[in-house]
Amino acid sequence: MEALDEAIAIAGGVGVLASRIGVAASAPNMWKKRRSVPAEHCPAIERETGVRCERLRACVPWDVLRMQSQPAVEA
Repeated sequence: MEALDEAIAIAGGVGVLASRIGVAASAPNMWKKRRSVPAEHCPAIERETGVRCERLRACVPWDVLRMQSQPAVEA
């Protein structure tokens, strides 16, 4: 959980990260214990800390999801 530890450090602590992403203060520690960050929280962690979703949850096809969230380019 190196990426989550990095995000916690960047945010200034577990409680600060939890507050900034809108989860219970105990959630990041629970994720560390389970060795898995829920995918739905990865974008908020990335937005608040800069730690990429790909590092937080490698098994999710973030490249596909990122492409889907891009606005359509008109020809």
